[in-house]
Amino acid sequence: MKKLFGSLNITWPKLIIFAVAAGIYTGVMALLPIARDTSFADISITFEVWVLFGILLIVNSKTPLDSALKCFVFFLISQPLVYLVQVPFNDRGWGLFVYYPPWFIGTLLTLPMGFVGYYMRKEKWWSLLILVPILGFVGYHYMGFFGEAISFFPNHLLSALFCAATMIIYPLFIFKDKKLRFTGLGVSIAILLVTSVLALIGGRSTYDTTILSNGGSLNATFDDSYSAYLEDESYGRLKIVYEENIEDYMLQASFTKTGKTRVVLESPAGEKQYFDIEIGRNTYHIEKAGGTETAEATQEGETE
Repeated sequence: MKKLFGSLNITWPKLIIFAVAAGIYTGVMALLPIARDTSFADISITFEVWVLFGILLIVNSKTPLDSALKCFVFFLISQPLVYLVQVPFNDRGWGLFVYYPPWFIGTLLTLPMGFVGYYMRKEKWWSLLILVPILGFVGYHYMGFFGEAISFFPNHLLSALFCAATMIIYPLFIFKDKKLRFTGLGVSIAILLVTSVLALIGGRSTYDTTILSNGGSLNATFDDSYSAYLEDESYGRLKIVYEENIEDYMLQASFTKTGKTRVVLESPAGEKQYFDIEIGRNTYHIEKAGGTETAEATQEGETE
């Protein structure tokens, strides 16, 4: 671990290879259906792993300018590659690059951040002040992942553990001075405790959405005399409501975890209609069991 934080010889060819590998890996994780809504795809959305990459470049640089330039070039190569890898396989094609501008702004900011970050190596009291905002930033990510793990266990649990581990590692291995190391460790522990409590106070999140309409594309038939439920009730609950604006009945869902189960509509006479549903964090795909009619949606779920 000590070698990673200060004894690596990161030459420019190695840096370019590292950037290309990171970009390709991230693009692939964003593409794989099996990685969706898991910690493995988080690298394509959030910053915690990229913070680690940036810090490794900073603490293994020779000068402040070397640190700034290496951080900038690394992100300048890796971030566009994330989208480029996905272009041939995504329906949006080149339109995916609409998501790149915020990452490009972040790439520009790596120049001053890399330059200032180098001074963490000076073992001064202000070296710790440079690290503290980074710890807070990773702690914010930890709170989000921990909250998601509570709500949709075990989704994002690995990301929460990664954030917690790196927050402990950074002060212990960036600094050699014992006072800085243990003060930094204390800051990390305090941030983790506070963010854990905030996540717990926030309670469980749910994905709330409408999944069926009476007589809709899946030919579902129901009204408020029917009962609606999921075969595996651990996935959430269903409710039939009457929508005044369309003057018909809709089936609302409040999902509490991701996976596959069945929607059951049961008439007062005991007749049942079955629908297979695959639930994502903010998406669902539903189809009539044994049929070819399908419906799916991608939308933001409300939380409660």
